[in-house]
Parts: sequence; structure tokens; C-alpha cells
Amino acid sequence: MNTPGSSYTPTLRQLRAFHAVYQLGKLSAAAEQMSVTQSAVSVLVRQMEEGLGVRLFDRTTRSLQPTEAAREAVGVTARILRDVDSLGAGLRELTELRRGRVSLAVTPTLGAILMPAVMRRFAQLHPEIHVQIDDCAPDQFVSRVLGEHVDLGVGTPERAAADVDSLTLLRDHLALVCRPDHPLASRRSVRWADLAGHPVITVRPGYGIRPLIDGAAAQAGVTLEVANEVSFLSTALWMTACGLGASVMPSAYARDTGDKSLLIKPLAAPRVSRDIALVTRRGRSLSPAAERFIAVMRSVLAPAAPRRGGQ
Repeated sequence: MNTPGSSYTPTLRQLRAFHAVYQLGKLSAAAEQMSVTQSAVSVLVRQMEEGLGVRLFDRTTRSLQPTEAAREAVGVTARILRDVDSLGAGLRELTELRRGRVSLAVTPTLGAILMPAVMRRFAQLHPEIHVQIDDCAPDQFVSRVLGEHVDLGVGTPERAAADVDSLTLLRDHLALVCRPDHPLASRRSVRWADLAGHPVITVRPGYGIRPLIDGAAAQAGVTLEVANEVSFLSTALWMTACGLGASVMPSAYARDTGDKSLLIKPLAAPRVSRDIALVTRRGRSLSPAAERFIAVMRSVLAPAAPRRGGQ
């Protein structure tokens, strides 16, 4: 046996064997409970005694009698085994998606367009899992992921980040939204250069899609006549409907509003993609609940991919 005070930690199998023998009083009964042989239980108990440097049972030909050390140890052993079993049960619940939480950063515009169908489907499949939404500005959702405030983000990263992984969920393009009486309404496709001299409504500088718009206009060699700058695409739409000017925005957002009085014209030369991406922190393992949320989101959005997009 080890000398008193020596460093030794019983294994879980040794603790389970000791506890079973203490409760049942027989090696054979403990072996049956543990689904092992009687000699295996005897070896486990003896190993624990040798490791602790103390006798736990007085053995006779007919019985095992717990010693004072065993009576003192059994309470602690029971608590350890309960905690381990509770830990195992809790982890199984997480793995089997019977419990858990997913946190998601998404911009308000994209949230309104993409998430309702996803949330409804996920709630139907996994009602026990709580989904927490962090709605944020377009330039903030990546920082939410990097700061580990959320498990994942959905949006359009304005620039690449070394510490995140990005997976394109959907692809959309910038378009001109106008009324039927607009001078460009009869054209099947509108070039950026065609916007010269026509008042346009778009988002404020540095916000959301504005860098893409300014870059495309510069590439086309045209100076946009910006009549109004807004913070939300919904504002641009109603202003366009009132005749205050055509709007430049992702085509899917205009389609999603369902306003039949407005026309959506693809913008070309150049054609500007507006990819919607799933962003996660590089090197970080996602929980089973988060992995399942991603799978559901991709399955829900995939059939609608050609019609989706946003700010």
C-alpha cells in the first residue's frame, strides 16, 4: 500500500466498484451491477486500497465488512459519482439536442428577410433549444463573433478578417429600384453609367452597401446624384414609392417587401455581388446546437437562394 499522504487519485471504475461493494455487501452482486467479473471488482477495490494506503473492507470467507475508512469515504464517493453522472447526462442532452443555446448576430435588414422561416423551422425541430438574437449594425456583426459574444454571425463582411471563417449562404446583386414612370423604367438592364443625371437614394457613406455603390460608380466613371441618404433600406423604398428618386439596393430586399408598384432593374457594368455569409470564429468548436442551427438554416435558405440578399 502507498504511504499516507502520497499522491493518489482513485479512478472512476475503482470508485464505482468500491461504492457498489459497500452498498450491496457482496462482490458477486457488485460485479453483476457493473456487468464485469467478480475478480475484476475485487482487483479494483484492492487497487483503491493500495493507492489510498488504507483497508476499506475486512474480508472473511462469507462476507465483506466495511471499515471505518470505508464508512468515511462512501459519502464523498457517492457525491463524486452523482456529479459525474449528472455531468454525463447534461452532456448527452446537449449532444442529443434536448437542451442548449445558440447565439446569433444578424443585421436588422437581413434578420427580417432571412430569419423568420429559419427560426420557425428550427423551433419546430428543436423546441428545447433557445436561440438568442443579437441584432446589430452591418459593421458590427463580425466583431461580435470575434469577441465571442455570439456563436456565429450572418451578414456581409465588408472586409476579410484573419480570425474568422466565412461560408457564403446566398448571393445577390445590387439593383436599381424605381417607379414605372421613371425614365429608366423601360430598360431591361441598367448600367451604372446610365444613372448619370438621375437622382438616387441610397444609404449613408460608410454604412452597409455604400462602399460597394461608391466603388461601382467610380469604376463606371459616373458621379451619382445622391438626392437622399438614409440609414435603412426600408426608408429608401418608401421614398422611391413617393417619387423622390430611384433607389440603389440589393435586389432581394426590394423583392422581399412585396411592393408591386416598384420595378427592380439589375445594375450592370459592373455587376456587383452582395454575398450573404455565415461567419464563425476560426479555431473555435461550435456546440451541437449551433451546428444543427447552421444545418437547418442552410436547408431552409437553399431553395430560395436566387431570391435572397440584404443590407
